[in-house]
Amino acid sequence: QVQLVESGGGLVQAGGSLRLSCGASGRTFSGCAVGWFRQAPGKARYFVAGISWSGSRTSYADSVKGRFTISRENGKNTVSLQMNSLKPEDTAVYYCAAKTRVGYEHVGEIADDFDYWGQGTQVTVSS
Repeated sequence: QVQLVESGGGLVQAGGSLRLSCGASGRTFSGCAVGWFRQAPGKARYFVAGISWSGSRTSYADSVKGRFTISRENGKNTVSLQMNSLKPEDTAVYYCAAKTRVGYEHVGEIADDFDYWGQGTQVTVSS
């Protein structure tokens, strides 16, 4: 069992930055691909960024490429999402998720494939 806890959300003006962190307890992130998803009110949950177990492969949604960076520190059991040049359309609840039983270089992008989810952290970008 893995418990995931996100932190770092908040209110920021357009053009600003936030850094989200996801911590795991119960077991380590070792052996897991990790992803960030977001859900705006009335909308579905969408993939934002993902990182492989090894940390060497990443994937991003087109809408965040060049602005967001996902990284992981396996020794600290955390995965972070650095978000720069934020836009009002980035406003959403951001969720961290872990996918187990994956290959070392696998990056997951489909929400239904992930096994564990955090409670989410609100990110609000004002114009």
